[in-house]
Amino acid sequence: MSTEMMSSRFADLDLWPSRDAVLAMMEGQLAAAAAVQSQATAIAAAADQAAARLKAGAGRLVYIGAGTSGRIAVQDGVELVPTYDWPEERLLYALAGGTEALLTSVEGAEDDASAGEELMRSAALGPEDVAIGVAASGRTPYTVAALRTAGGQGALTIAISSNASTPLLEAASHPILLDTGAEIVAGSTRMKAGTAQKIALNLLSTTIMLRLGRIYKGLMVNMRVSNRKLQARAAFMVAEMSGVSLGAAEEAMADAGGDIKLAALLAIGYEAGAAREALAETTGNLRSAIERLGRN
Repeated sequence: MSTEMMSSRFADLDLWPSRDAVLAMMEGQLAAAAAVQSQATAIAAAADQAAARLKAGAGRLVYIGAGTSGRIAVQDGVELVPTYDWPEERLLYALAGGTEALLTSVEGAEDDASAGEELMRSAALGPEDVAIGVAASGRTPYTVAALRTAGGQGALTIAISSNASTPLLEAASHPILLDTGAEIVAGSTRMKAGTAQKIALNLLSTTIMLRLGRIYKGLMVNMRVSNRKLQARAAFMVAEMSGVSLGAAEEAMADAGGDIKLAALLAIGYEAGAAREALAETTGNLRSAIERLGRN
């Protein structure tokens, strides 16, 4: 596997001055980003298909992984809740070793293929669900088994790996190959491979949210307003979208009960009942709601 290879360039890394080592590692991080760039088309296609599935009903986003890959995957899912108000009940984490593995290493968990299969079966996945399997090696038994089982149940399957022609990529309807190659510290896939995974997952999930109408004019219009900082940010967004003063935006936010999209429509001047109806009829898509209200 390319991620397990040793590079002769770094054979004496422990003898290098720290600044040179840092620069070499930074070079590796840039290479990781370049590896993701080559997969832009594949990521976009996966996001479009995922959004179509999730839009159809109450489908779930399922994140599957072990070790570093699993932790990175879980982080991506967790952040969707406050950022885009993605319902927690529409997230499922299949992390080898369970939640304990977020903080400590659970020995042998990644080799337990049956555990991955059983979790997917118990979740009763279906065609509305989207399963994302992440493994730098592309061979982790738990992750491969879980993704295969998810696909067998009809879920859309997406795989992210740094090694070509591996079981995980072959098990997915949307394989994404992040060819990061040998690590500076041999085998430490928390470095280049991990960085590439984080970038790819960010791009994938953000594009899914974009296609689901949870972003408008580059703004997080589905953001959960849970503290003073976010209250100020929400009011600023409403002011930007509607063209009213910050004070008027704050009043609209209060009238909307903290709903940014509804507040924007109220600030623009639409009546509350009509605004709520337009948002309901467009499944919360603010741009579509504005267009609908403008035609009435």
